[in-house]
Amino acid sequence: MTTAFYWDERCFWHGGGNYAFTLPVGGLVQPGAGLPESPETKRRLRNLMDVTGLSRHLSMRHADAATWDDLARVHPESYLSAFKAASDAGGGELGLRTPFGKGGFEIAALSAGLVTAALTAVLTGTARNAYALSRPPGHHCLPDFPNGFCLLANIAIAIRTAQAQGLARRVAVVDWDVHHGNGTEAIFYDDPDVLTISLHQDRNYPLDTGAATDRGAGAGLGANLNIPLPPGTGHAGYLMAMDRLVLPTLARFAPDVIVVACGYDAAAVDPLGRMLCSAATFRELTKRVMAAADTLCKGRLMLAHEGGYSEVYVPFCGHAVLEEMSSASVTAPDPLAETIAKRQPDARFDAWLEGVLDAQVTGM
Repeated sequence: MTTAFYWDERCFWHGGGNYAFTLPVGGLVQPGAGLPESPETKRRLRNLMDVTGLSRHLSMRHADAATWDDLARVHPESYLSAFKAASDAGGGELGLRTPFGKGGFEIAALSAGLVTAALTAVLTGTARNAYALSRPPGHHCLPDFPNGFCLLANIAIAIRTAQAQGLARRVAVVDWDVHHGNGTEAIFYDDPDVLTISLHQDRNYPLDTGAATDRGAGAGLGANLNIPLPPGTGHAGYLMAMDRLVLPTLARFAPDVIVVACGYDAAAVDPLGRMLCSAATFRELTKRVMAAADTLCKGRLMLAHEGGYSEVYVPFCGHAVLEEMSSASVTAPDPLAETIAKRQPDARFDAWLEGVLDAQVTGM
């Protein structure tokens, strides 16, 4: 049994519009390099894996695009039709910071297909665990409103497909992207069979979602857990949140499979986050969620790539995660480990955060 790695060069060809960082060009905003969501973070991860030899320790796989029926389990026909028509006509933008070019619909469907195939592989036993290098990302996308670089809800599409095929019923999603997984939350907010957990920087993006008091609705009450963390939270704080909140919640839910929305924008050098995580943080988070999967659901675990916008540093974070998933002896030493270690919060911050997290446990 191996770690499966799903990717496709065509996902790197997704193109955005006329942006400078996160602002549309115009008025006093001068043209720039485009959106922070570029292909280079993912492409450089693949390059690093090839150079170190880690790729040879993985089962490198491709997948078909998600079908229209797969997409329609999550997104209304009206949205899919508008997206496809705009894509065929040369591209456009249907939501907030989600530009796409000609063929953007097909590329987004391919990204969703990679995630769907990765989850299917884990559930059918053709892989021990799996990683989908999906692009464009998906965790911000609402059923009918794309936002935050996300055009289709990749993870939700994969989960609904697996449920429709009878491969799983209870699914847990752990989202450690620095931004709140508002799309995933919204899609499953009243669903008791899908647990959604989001660790994120408090009031980063979106500004109006991600509160700890948002716990689900109706039959899904209690099946949503938000863990908003203060800017400056580092390695110890993230592991504390995982140990005190995430892992006990997973144990109570007892899922058939665990899915991780794996963003690397909580890293210390990311332009869209203000956290202080390192490659070692993502390795340790992976180690903990793997142990939970081993205990709760026979090791069934799938990671889908979400955010992370440092072209230099994301590859080292992703490499560390895949080293852990595959138990490979190949390494890519973190070139910023010493620098980030010196910037970690002191014991007073960690003690204060411990109290905040314990209060959230008490309020659950």
